[in-house]
Amino acid sequence: MELSINGTKHQVDIEPDTPLLWVLRDELGMTGTKYGCGLAQCGACTVLIDGQATRSCVTPIESVEGAEIMTIEAVAEDPVGQKVVEAWVSNQVPQCGYCQSGQVLAATALLKQSPQPTDEDIAGAMVNLCRCGTYNAIAAAVRDAAQA
Repeated sequence: MELSINGTKHQVDIEPDTPLLWVLRDELGMTGTKYGCGLAQCGACTVLIDGQATRSCVTPIESVEGAEIMTIEAVAEDPVGQKVVEAWVSNQVPQCGYCQSGQVLAATALLKQSPQPTDEDIAGAMVNLCRCGTYNAIAAAVRDAAQA
């Protein structure tokens, strides 16, 4: 099976129902995408699939063949992703940092779809869990990235 990840084609020989998360981490060594709950609830495993924030822990690789997948490893190469990363740094969003790759990708997807989001848009899109409770800093960073 051929997967396009971060602009590079990867051949993987693995069961088609294998979750994308495990292909990224275990087969391709892209460990920036994190395992959190395995139930698509927490968002630590969020990647972009054709620009949509998607939980990779429950996404079988057979469903993404032919799609463009972006992980945290390449988000700064995207102009919107770069603005998000810069806003994350300037707002000092991460505490432990575990959820932040998923948060950054969710914010990037939001700003690609809605370049000037309202507070309601931000609240509706930024639903990934953060055990450190950095939600106010996350929202501030999204607002800053939108203004950049």
